[in-house]
Formats: sequence, structure tokens, C-alpha cells
Amino acid sequence: MSLKMKELTKLSGESKSTILFYIKEGLLPEPKKPKPNLHLYSETSIEIIKFIKYLQNSFGYSIADIKEIFKNNSLDLDSSFGSLVNSIEILQGGKDSFLISKSELIGSLSIEEKELDNFIESGFIYNRTMFNKKDVDAIKILIKAKELGLDFELFKKYASFAKELAIIENTISEKLLQDDTISHNSRYEFLFDTILNYKPYIFNSYTIKEHKARISND
Repeated sequence: MSLKMKELTKLSGESKSTILFYIKEGLLPEPKKPKPNLHLYSETSIEIIKFIKYLQNSFGYSIADIKEIFKNNSLDLDSSFGSLVNSIEILQGGKDSFLISKSELIGSLSIEEKELDNFIESGFIYNRTMFNKKDVDAIKILIKAKELGLDFELFKKYASFAKELAIIENTISEKLLQDDTISHNSRYEFLFDTILNYKPYIFNSYTIKEHKARISND
């Protein structure tokens, strides 16, 4: 389905000048021009515009940040579950989104390939062909833990619980994405908020609560 500018502004809730700016910056696809004075925009532009606003409002991303993320990632906001996973990976990469190969990662962190493979096989690090900033930060934590001589039992528990939780999250996500009574954009925002915001909130809240309880007991 193709939309005229007036329809696009109404459905997306964004102004004409902002939409034209997004197109200029490469965040939205160029319109089709079947006639000299007729510009038709893709229906997917609605969801991309709303996704841009979500990134700005919920994560504080600037247009420059979003341009960098879009440049380094394939964004296809449709109703498929695969698209959801891809969008979550984009957000997880953070503002300073970048991708490096395994060999580049090994060189930059001065870590042996065997040790990195061990982290991956243990489930401590997500196995990828390209690694993002979050991967690098996680590996640095694991390297530091090894240097301190810490027991890796905590990381084993993290990985184990994460696998169990992932099954539940995927089941809930699939059901939600199949529910046509909820708007497409609302489904995405709810899933992003739950996985990226609520999950770390509730986990860290209980960690803080346990820490305070132990201090009180001492």
C-alpha cells in the first residue's frame, strides 16, 4: 500500500518537514514518483517513523545515533518474529553501535581465541559472526573475573537462567505478535520495554533488596 504525504503525516503523527528530513538523512525510503506532482510513500514508513520516535523518547538516541544504528543494521519492521529479534539486537547494541569480526575482537582485547571460544561454548557470550559493543563489554567483564580468580559459578547461573527465560519470552512474544487486536506499533513497544527495560529493572531490584537485607543482618 502506498500513501500520500497527507496520509503519512496523519497515520504517523509526524510533521511533513520532519518526514522530509528523515528521507534526506536516509532514515526513510525515497517516495515513488509515478507522476511529476505525485509522491507515494511506503506503508512501512509509518512504523519506521514510530520506531525512530521510540528510540528518541525511550533511549535518548539522537538522529546521528539512529543513523549510525540503521547504517550498521538491517531494519525491516514487519509483523514477523524474526524482525522483532533483529530490532531488539539493534537496540541492544547501544548508542555506540559498531560491529567487529572475531579476529578484530581477539586483537583488540588481547584474548586467546581458545579462551573466547570457551566463553561462547559456556554460554557466557552470544555466538556471532560479528560482535557489537555489548559483546565486547561483556567479554571484558569475563576477562576481569578470570584475572581476579573468581569462581565462574555466577556466570554459569546467569547463562542457565537466561536460556530458560528466553523460552518463556519467545513464547509470549510469538503470541503477542499474532494478536491482531493490538496495534502493530504497540506490540513492538511493549515487547521492547519488557525485555530491555522491565527485565533488568526487576532483576536488579531484587539484587539490591538482597544486598540491603544482608547489610541489615550484619
